Amino acid sequence: MSRHVAIVTDSTAYLPQRTMERHGITTVPLTVVLGDRALEEGTEISTRSLAQALQKRRPVTTSRPSPQQFAETYRKAAEAGATGIVSLHLSAELSGTYDAAVAAAREAPVPVRVVDTGMVAMALGFCALSAAEAAENGGTVDEAVTAAEKRAGATSAYFYVDTLDYLRRGGRIGAAQALLGSALAVKPLLQLDGGRIDLLEKVRTASRAIARLEELVADRAGSAPVDIAVHHLAAHERASALADRLRARVPGLADLHVSEVGAVIGAHTGPGLLGVVVSPR
Repeated sequence: MSRHVAIVTDSTAYLPQRTMERHGITTVPLTVVLGDRALEEGTEISTRSLAQALQKRRPVTTSRPSPQQFAETYRKAAEAGATGIVSLHLSAELSGTYDAAVAAAREAPVPVRVVDTGMVAMALGFCALSAAEAAENGGTVDEAVTAAEKRAGATSAYFYVDTLDYLRRGGRIGAAQALLGSALAVKPLLQLDGGRIDLLEKVRTASRAIARLEELVADRAGSAPVDIAVHHLAAHERASALADRLRARVPGLADLHVSEVGAVIGAHTGPGLLGVVVSPR
């Protein structure tokens, strides 16, 4: 992080390690609590271990980073030469991570702009990339924030889950909660809306739900230049097949990322998750 504007995000951005290294992006990990063990996302718990725990119905919860973790990250960025920091995080509607970053920013040795992107997963990752590219081009803190916020405003995220039960347990369904009685018996499609996860449609079978997800993504992408990320949890073949179909259907496709989500998002969605982020350039 030697450039004058440092970019910080959190572990739910799910950016590839090589991408973070190339753009000098630093992540602060959230924590997954598995039974009586607190484990850092990305280093101390694998998605395979998480999926197995969820399938065995072991208790799994998540927690935000502490303000002290952010304070240490900001201090190191300043020591590396940063004169300003942009700290971009998952929706404050879903986590207290943003609040922890704000608390640490007040005591940071250099100015820190903390941004609630309203996003999660690669929807957040694309925002961090846009901010990093602005900083690489000599942009100020304000210009990096503007680039991230512009990207967030244009980005959409859609999710298929096998069941709403995991989201119900974690209290992450927002407006969809009132529909639980009937929705648990169908295959739900969800979207990020206003930083919350809301029920978009209810479909009778998994195959129809995934076909509808593909249709929504293709329509949203249109023909302009667009980046897409396909996420999954314990559903690699399903995700790869969807990615192949999107390559054929989206004429303006620039970058396509396929990856398994980390433990924090997986804990709230459960095995079988299939998510797609559509982010126009």
